[in-house]
Amino acid sequence: MGISLHGDLRTWLLQNNLDLPEEDVDDDVMCCGLDGFPDEGSFFLGIRAMERLYANHPLSGGSEWREEWIPFQSDRDGWMGQFIDARDGRIGRWFVGAPTVTGEYASLAHYFDSVAEMLTTIGAGDYPVCSVAEGRLVWS
Repeated sequence: MGISLHGDLRTWLLQNNLDLPEEDVDDDVMCCGLDGFPDEGSFFLGIRAMERLYANHPLSGGSEWREEWIPFQSDRDGWMGQFIDARDGRIGRWFVGAPTVTGEYASLAHYFDSVAEMLTTIGAGDYPVCSVAEGRLVWS
């Protein structure tokens, strides 16, 4: 990508290899990684998927995408997702056709804390659009 990874992202990638084996990669799918978490339509990306989306981001080439933003989560088509700002580690999100949000979370750790809180709420049965069935998350 030609950009240094933020320390949080580097640590996450060293601990979690989310790339599919080369023979399982589908060229028609923009992004692949850990499918279905934290929600049904998104993927945490491995480094190869990050590189691919970074190089072919649907918002690149305009004023809505910055070179220092590295996507770490996306839908299959790359039309929406979350990124980490390589300069300061803040987390933002994009959705094609909507304004890009920067600084939604102060860091990757804050983002994962919010995911953990959501999972705790789901486990307690207090999350209206999700439940646990046979040990799996089920989205309504």
